[in-house]
Amino acid sequence: MKTKTEILLELWIESRTRFTNQLENLSKNDLQKKLGDSPNSVGFLIRHIGDVELLFAKNVFGDSSIKVIAKTVIEKRDTGEWTELETLKNYVAESFEKLKSIVENQSVEDWECTITTKEFGTKTKAEAFGRIVSHTAYHAGQLAIINKYGNN
Repeated sequence: MKTKTEILLELWIESRTRFTNQLENLSKNDLQKKLGDSPNSVGFLIRHIGDVELLFAKNVFGDSSIKVIAKTVIEKRDTGEWTELETLKNYVAESFEKLKSIVENQSVEDWECTITTKEFGTKTKAEAFGRIVSHTAYHAGQLAIINKYGNN
């Protein structure tokens, strides 16, 4: 029988394929695409997903070894600097590995511990993990629409 950690990890990894499968087909030119007057480009969204994954590993799961400057969260807007495809792919591969690593070490009891953040208040770690699952899927949907219908 699988542990709670294994089940939650599988759920997140499967959900994240909605994002990672898109990365395989992107070109450097796609990174600057925006949809109409929307503020965020494809490149910004990729960086944002990585930033938030690292913030979760650090702030929700307590990995103090992670040093992150979450520029997309700090700026709250697309500054136009997210134009290097391989750099972005490497960043989200690293954010995935760091979050995965700390999630793999959660015990059954850890998932029931409560944490408090200014972004979403007091939640159990399991509830908070639901936020990262939905966050990535939400932005993956945006990314797909922008890439399909957006312009540079």
